[in-house]
Amino acid sequence: MAMLKLFLRRTIRIKCRLLVFAILSTVFLLVVSCRQEETKTQTGSAGSEISPVRPGVEVFLEKKLDLVRGKRVGLVTNPSGVDRNLRSTAWLLKENPEVHLVALYGPEHGVRGNAQAGEYVPFYFDEKFQLPVFSLYGQSFRPAPGMLKNIDEYMRSFDIQETGKIPEKSMIEDVEVMIFDIQDVGTRVYTYIATMAYAMEACAEQGIEFIVLDRPNPITGTIIEGTVLQYPEFSSFVGLYPIPQRHGMTIGELAILFNERFLKKKARLTVVPMEGWRRDMWFDQTGLPWVMPSPNMPTLETAVVYPGQVYLEGTNVSEGRGTTRPFELFGAPWIDGNELSARLNALELPGVRFREAWFTPYFSKYQGQICGGCQLHVTDRQSFRPFLTSLWIIATIRNMYPEKFAFYPDYFDRIMGNSRVRQDLEAGKSPAEIVRELQLQLEEFERLRKPYLLY
Repeated sequence: MAMLKLFLRRTIRIKCRLLVFAILSTVFLLVVSCRQEETKTQTGSAGSEISPVRPGVEVFLEKKLDLVRGKRVGLVTNPSGVDRNLRSTAWLLKENPEVHLVALYGPEHGVRGNAQAGEYVPFYFDEKFQLPVFSLYGQSFRPAPGMLKNIDEYMRSFDIQETGKIPEKSMIEDVEVMIFDIQDVGTRVYTYIATMAYAMEACAEQGIEFIVLDRPNPITGTIIEGTVLQYPEFSSFVGLYPIPQRHGMTIGELAILFNERFLKKKARLTVVPMEGWRRDMWFDQTGLPWVMPSPNMPTLETAVVYPGQVYLEGTNVSEGRGTTRPFELFGAPWIDGNELSARLNALELPGVRFREAWFTPYFSKYQGQICGGCQLHVTDRQSFRPFLTSLWIIATIRNMYPEKFAFYPDYFDRIMGNSRVRQDLEAGKSPAEIVRELQLQLEEFERLRKPYLLY
C-alpha cells in the first residue's frame, strides 16, 4: 500500500509538471505568433522591415518655418504633395498662421491631378483655396514673369477668358519664395523634374528663393539604368538634362544637381531633406501612403516597370494606357499574346514573368479595340531591370511582326535620349549588347552625381 501511494504521488507530480510545461509552451507560442504578426505589418512587399520616413513637408513644418516666415509664398504641387496622414501640402500651408500662401502652381495633370497626359491645363481662380492657380502645362511650361511678379494684373488679363471672374477684393501679391512639393517616380521621362528645373530658373531670374521639400525615390536610390540623355541634341520637356533613364536620385538631389551643373542662372536653392530615408528603400518600405503622382501611375508596381515600358509610347504597340494596368499591360490588335508570352518567358529575364493578356483600351492607342499581348509580373524587383526587359519586348515583337511593328522615330528617340538605340534595334543588335555598351556612361554619371547626394 505504501508503495502504491508513493507511485501515485510521483505520477501526480509528473502530470502537474507536464501540465505547467504545456501551459508555458502555449503562452510562448502565442507570444511568438503575436510578434510575427506585428512584424508582418511592419514589412514591405519585399519582406524588409518598414522604417518610418518623414517627408520634407513634415520636417519643414516642424523645423524650417523660418525659411518662409514673413514672406509671400507660392507652391508648386499636385495630389502627391501630402504628409503621412494624407493632409495636402497646400492645405497645410494655407491653414498655418506662420505661412502666407498667395498662389498655387500646377505641373502636367494640374494641381488637382484631374487632367490626362498631354492635356492643356488652364489658369483659374480656385474658390476653395481663394487663390490663383497657374498652370505650368498650359500657356507655357515655364513660369512667366507675371506669374511671379505683378500677379494680380497678370491674372486679370486672363479674367473670364480662362480663369473665371476673379473677386474684386482679392489683391494677389507677388511671390517672394517658391516651394516645390511633388512626388517623383525616379525616371527621367517624367515631366515634373523639368517643371521643377524651369521653375527654379524662372525664380532665379526674378530673385525669388526656391525650396524643395524632398520625397523618396520610390524605386530606390541605388539602381541606375538606361541611356544618359545626349545633351543638348535630345533635350526636351520629357528629358531635359543628361541623366540616365533610371537615375537613382531624389527630387531634392536632382534640384541640387540641376542648379550646380545645368541651370543658366543658379537659384537661391534650399532642399529640406527627409528624415529616416535610406537609398536602398522601396516606397512601400517607407511607411508613407502612395498617392498617384499622375493619372497613369496608379501604383508602385507601375513605377517599377515604367523606366522601360515608357518606351512603348514611341512605337505602335499599346503601353496599356486606357486600362487599369498602364505600363504593366502591353499589346496590339495584331499580336498573339500566347506566342509572345512564350517567347518572352523563354528569355528567362531576371525578376520577371510574362502572362498572356487581352485588353481593350478605353482611350489612347487602339481605343475600343481588343488587343493581344502580355502583362509583366515582377517576381523579384531587386534583380528586375525594366530597361533591359523592355528592349527585349520591343526586339521580340519587331522580330515576330516585322510588317506590322513600327517605331515613331522622333518621339522614340526623344524619350530614349538618343537615336543610337533605335538604330541598333533596327540593325538587329541584341538588347543585352546594347545595355553592356551603356555601362561606361552610367559609371560616369554615378561619379558625377556623388557630390549631390543627401543620403
